Amino acid sequence: MARRVFASDRLALAERYAELLATDGVVRGLIGPREAPRLWDRHLLNCAVLGEWLPADAVVADIGSGAGLPGLVLAISRPDLALTLVEPLLRRTTFLAEVVEGLGLDNVEVVRGRADALHGKRRFDVVTSRAVAPLGRLLEWSMPLVDAHGALVAMKGSSVVSEIDDARPVLRRLGCAEPEVRELGVGLLEETTGAVRVSWADPATVSWPLSSDAGAGSSGRRRKSSSGRRSRPKGRG
Repeated sequence: MARRVFASDRLALAERYAELLATDGVVRGLIGPREAPRLWDRHLLNCAVLGEWLPADAVVADIGSGAGLPGLVLAISRPDLALTLVEPLLRRTTFLAEVVEGLGLDNVEVVRGRADALHGKRRFDVVTSRAVAPLGRLLEWSMPLVDAHGALVAMKGSSVVSEIDDARPVLRRLGCAEPEVRELGVGLLEETTGAVRVSWADPATVSWPLSSDAGAGSSGRRRKSSSGRRSRPKGRG
């Protein structure tokens, strides 16, 4: 099944990453021992199909990247993407940086910090995440990083519909469009991947700096600013 998801010239990298997760990842407490035998089905393939919903050559931030899921998997499966892995814990960013260096992933930058530390400084075409927070909180962390024509694209499980309902006040306050829900990996995986995509309701009126808790009126939009321009990763580190 992995050969159907990863291109032939990228499969060896995915296999090496899986090996690192099953060894160093378990030893360092990044992956539970019981997850090691299920890495491909529950983690690598599950994350790789998120790429179906990402545009070509996109600049992507993966917040709360943890052991690199889905960020490192996307960097391996989609070399056209420029990934910034955002993770606050040192032991995790150390592992991420080692994997990036060991696999020679020139399209990845590792940033130690919280997502909100980048608000007003960086913008991305896509902001991804997996099992980081309920949608309402995720919107507050992610949308200030989303470019005017970009989107949040997060992996979500069966609770996604109720999460969308709970997040209605945040969606309105930030000026977001109606969320889209999709099953990814159909025809490829035995268990498909659920994901939600949230873009801006009116890209022409979105400007920065934008924060999760400060806004003018009900939309949370602010005066135009040139800060936080969209940029590709600065390199490995």
